[in-house]
Amino acid sequence: MAIVNDTLLRAARGEHIDHTPVWYMRQAGRSQPEYLKIKEKYSLEEITHQPELCAYVTKLPVDQYGVDAAILYKDIVTPLPGMGVDVQIKAGIGPVISNPIKTVADIEKLTAMHPEDDIPFVLETIRILTEEQLDVPLIGFAGAPFTLASYMIEGGPSKNYARTKALMVSEPQAWFALMDKLADTMIVYVTAQVKAGASAIQLFDSWVGALNVSDYRIFIKPVMERIFTELRKLNVPLITFGVGASHLANEWHDLPVDVVGLDWRLSIKEAGQRGLTKPLQGNLDPTLLLADWSVIEERAKVIIEQGVAHGNHIFNLGHGVFPEIEPAKLKKLTELIHTYSAELRATKN
Repeated sequence: MAIVNDTLLRAARGEHIDHTPVWYMRQAGRSQPEYLKIKEKYSLEEITHQPELCAYVTKLPVDQYGVDAAILYKDIVTPLPGMGVDVQIKAGIGPVISNPIKTVADIEKLTAMHPEDDIPFVLETIRILTEEQLDVPLIGFAGAPFTLASYMIEGGPSKNYARTKALMVSEPQAWFALMDKLADTMIVYVTAQVKAGASAIQLFDSWVGALNVSDYRIFIKPVMERIFTELRKLNVPLITFGVGASHLANEWHDLPVDVVGLDWRLSIKEAGQRGLTKPLQGNLDPTLLLADWSVIEERAKVIIEQGVAHGNHIFNLGHGVFPEIEPAKLKKLTELIHTYSAELRATKN
């Protein structure tokens, strides 16, 4: 299907928009009754391996909330099996890897991913959505190298990323070899998503906030430069995002990306004052959606106002939707963002 509502794409490119576009991280699933019924029967992995079902889950929030984009429903570690990583998504825990990286030899064993062979279910889901179902952009995504490396080295979620950081600073040659392999995979993986029909891409560096600016510049920024430079050739908007990483916002702004995503710790106004001039994405604290509507409205309006004043802005949460959040609140919030931003932008123009 043709994209009818391209507001998000125009916002990402810095073009004129009549209202602030919005989508929500983890908008597909989590709190939706229809999704919870599906989860009674299927695991996340089983859903993502069934393209028709995965497409349904991905499209559901577009229909229910009226958001300006869909975000592909899948997990951040989806490409890792194609590299020879034995990973399972365990309920209540997250990704668990049975063959974590411990030595240089483990890194050398990692293989190249071949999308059509390793993730055909992802590509078919994208084709179904973009060719048959969606009239808004589909955002594809991938995990950034630091975040994926942390899972691969720690063997699962971590609170302090001790093994990851230890390898990074004590064995830099091994670290950069791992970064190169992950960069190769992410470039191939994202390219396949775009060729299948994705209209924009977000790279999630969920855990990179664990690093200070100096280490980010030395150990992470070069590989991010390489990835985004290659992805620019795809001619789709590129978004970067991390959690608890406000100190890195200016570093992200330097990268060849179109949009810098922020969590709730750094306001849109403060980001502008720090010299971020590119379109911004964010950044309502998702916990606020558990509050009364009056609180949500007040806080959202501040973000909308700051976004309009900044220029181009894509409204989002500062992290993902919680299971406890009522879908009706997301629908009401979407309506507020659209109507209030349209009023402000009409006055501004």
